[in-house]
Amino acid sequence: MKTITEFLAELCSLDIKLWVEDNRLRCSAPKNVLTPAIREELARRKQDILNLISNNNSVLDFDQQLISSIPRAENLPLSFAQQRLWFLAQLEPDSSSYNISAAVRLQGKLNLAALQQSFQEIINRHEALRTSFQTVDGQPIQIIAPSLDFAISIISLDECSLWEQEKQIRHLTIQAAQQRFDLTKSPLLRVNLVQLHPEEYIILLTIHHIVSDAWSMGILVEEFVALYSAFCQGKPSPFAELPIQYADFAVWQRQWLQGERLQTQLNYWKQKLGNIHPQLKFPRQSVNLTNETTQGAEESFTLSQELSKAIYVLSRQEGVTLFMTLLAAFEVLLYCFTGTLDIRVGSPIANRNRVEIEKLIGFFVNTLVLRIDLSGNPSFRELLARSRQVTLEAYAHQDLPFEKLVEELQPQRSLNNHPLYQAWFVLDNNPMPQLQLPDLILTPFDIETRTVRHDLLLSMWETSAGIQGSFEYKTHLFDKVSISRLIEQFEVIIQHVVAKPEIKLQEIVELLNKIDREQQQMKKNNLQATERQKLTIAKRRAVRNI
Repeated sequence: MKTITEFLAELCSLDIKLWVEDNRLRCSAPKNVLTPAIREELARRKQDILNLISNNNSVLDFDQQLISSIPRAENLPLSFAQQRLWFLAQLEPDSSSYNISAAVRLQGKLNLAALQQSFQEIINRHEALRTSFQTVDGQPIQIIAPSLDFAISIISLDECSLWEQEKQIRHLTIQAAQQRFDLTKSPLLRVNLVQLHPEEYIILLTIHHIVSDAWSMGILVEEFVALYSAFCQGKPSPFAELPIQYADFAVWQRQWLQGERLQTQLNYWKQKLGNIHPQLKFPRQSVNLTNETTQGAEESFTLSQELSKAIYVLSRQEGVTLFMTLLAAFEVLLYCFTGTLDIRVGSPIANRNRVEIEKLIGFFVNTLVLRIDLSGNPSFRELLARSRQVTLEAYAHQDLPFEKLVEELQPQRSLNNHPLYQAWFVLDNNPMPQLQLPDLILTPFDIETRTVRHDLLLSMWETSAGIQGSFEYKTHLFDKVSISRLIEQFEVIIQHVVAKPEIKLQEIVELLNKIDREQQQMKKNNLQATERQKLTIAKRRAVRNI
């Protein structure tokens, strides 16, 4: 049976927040995350959780205190995460790797005035969107504009042919995603409105990661939907003024994370990761090492509903989360592909573990390095247990900013590669509200960014059609054929581990090797058959020509 600490860590992994208000246990969670089983366990452990949170709060009131608003007169420091991105921007001033882009197709009657007013109000509400960065005495500081007039750029393509529109849309989306930001100038946000017809548009939104993250994009969408709906009806903003802003968090973070608290976190990660950081060696790495780039591509896939259901069943049976199961399968795939038993995978965590910052737009997300030892030819069931242990420990030590860990370990790195991990895994369960606006039909529009931050990234998310995923990869390390092979192998791994959790690691390797040999033989046979056919046709032509 899980301990109370393990249960709370599991809730944290699902971005489920708990707090005590008026002596009552309060809870918030992303949509569809609070399953009946979790609700039942919450009810059963309610008193233990209340006691634990209350005890912690007595310490928090004395030592941490709530994040409060501070004067804006003095130089405002960057958060640890912001400082790392600022530093990277100094190394790569022309890079667009940390641009976050999104696009939506709008069909119907668009209220341009309400659209403009909605984005302006969001910028008014969130200081992060009015922030730029300057250097004073060699140190970066936040410069917050008290007000900022924001204009949406409108591009008309309604006189172009359909073919020309498609060509221009592709060009504009790539351009929007790749156009660099000057961090010394706010806003670090761009919105382009492409008009295709009087009642059809595409909104292109690009924002720099230094002032936003995936959770923030959900907040932005939620506020935009509410504001646009209100402004279309001539009503005022439905939102109250925010009690604190991102700069307040940045100052609090630097004051809170020091002394014994900082050292305890550092000691755990130093012990966990060690002094040597072996890197995953991908097959093409040795021949392409001199051609490192951030150029990338993406391949998507969908696991069937039956296979997705089997993953859920296995996770429940083994007492692990969906994240832990998919992570273990990904690590098996990485071992099969690289032969490395000491696997380190980077993974994001929302880092929204305080009620005060839940509704703020800003760069809060933190990076965890999940290290799992695959030695000893373990069964997949054993790997699930290892995955669970590593993940829960990481969540329990998530307060250390990744930037402080890098600063402490001082690993060598190139501009385009991180030595603490080369592979990245994310199970996307960030809250994203439904896109429903008056008189409009909204459809997500895919953006081709062409730039990636990680050597290999596996992103997965849940849908009604089944668990979906995508591999994002650097094109100097992988080609489309090798990624297609990875997708096939990943699905084969999952099919066999859900059917037989006790299957051993080496059995999986042998199984994949056997499939590879069969496929190679099939290709060889097809090639030989094609050559024989060509030879037969050539002979017939020769006979006809005699």
